[in-house]
Order: sequence, then C-alpha cells, then structure tokens
Amino acid sequence: MRVVAGTAGGRALLAPEGTNTRPTSDRVRESIFNMLFSLGATEDANVLDLYAGSGALGIEALSRGASTCTFVERDRHAVAVIRENLETLGFTGQATVVQADVMTWVQRQTANAEAFDLALADPPYAAEEWEALLDQLDAAVVVAESSSRIEPHPRWDVLRDKKYGATLVRVLTPKEAPQ
Repeated sequence: MRVVAGTAGGRALLAPEGTNTRPTSDRVRESIFNMLFSLGATEDANVLDLYAGSGALGIEALSRGASTCTFVERDRHAVAVIRENLETLGFTGQATVVQADVMTWVQRQTANAEAFDLALADPPYAAEEWEALLDQLDAAVVVAESSSRIEPHPRWDVLRDKKYGATLVRVLTPKEAPQ
C-alpha cells in the first residue's frame, strides 16, 4: 500500500496486522481523490478521516493539499500505525489522531459545532450505522465507502456513485436549507 499522489506520492504506508482493518485499495483511493480534485474538495481542506484504519485516506488528503486532518479510530493497534505513518511521511504537524468510538466522537463534535470541509467514512463493511452517522456528521463533502448500497439520507444529496468491484463509493453534499 502506498500514497497515490501529491507531496508524498509513491511513499509506502503501513497497515495494521490482522483482519480487523481493510485498507482502501490504491486504485479506489486514486479514483476517490480524482473525484474530489474535480470538486476542489481537498485543497486547504480541514479533513476528517473516520474509521481511519491505517490512515490511508486522510494521509492521501494531506498529500494532495489538505491543511489538516483528524483521524478517528477505536483500535489502539491501528492508532499506533496511523501515528507511525504520519511520522514517517512528515504530516504529524497537520494531524490529530483520536482513539475513540466513531459514533461517540461524532456526537461530541456535533455538540461542539465543529464542521469539516471533507469527511471520509470507511467503516467495517458490516456496519449498520450509516443513518445515525449521516444524521450527526457536519461536513461540506462526505465520501462514504461501503460494500452495500448506502441509502439516500434526507440531509444529503448524492453527488456521485461509483462501484469498484465489491466497494461502493458515494459522494454526498448537504442539501441546501429551505429559504
């Protein structure tokens, strides 16, 4: 696994050992970030990487011009790998790594009213918390990665849908508030 493009393009990334983490493939990451580039969604962005695993998605965002990234992951071994990847690539000054349950953390952030420019959500494929997560999440663009179709949510418009083998990617933007 490697960083696909940007300032750290081609550099290797570590992944947590075992089967608890399923890193997004290089091919899927490249496609996601090509879509995001066309939207201008990464340059100087405040990014949130939920269910961060190895940190590959957030690190890709930093490599491609994001100003900051908050990585949220509950597994302590994965958190250690994220920190090592950030250190190796020189992104520690732009990153915050939080070891926490994603839903608990997002609910706390909602109370603090912190909004993000871009949220990257890649939960375990068996996760059934999409509706609750999308109810709480505050971001200008959300990339939702899953193995099954993520149902449309009343707060979000579907900007793009792509399928890469068993991986489905849905790019969402908030619906405009009624005038």
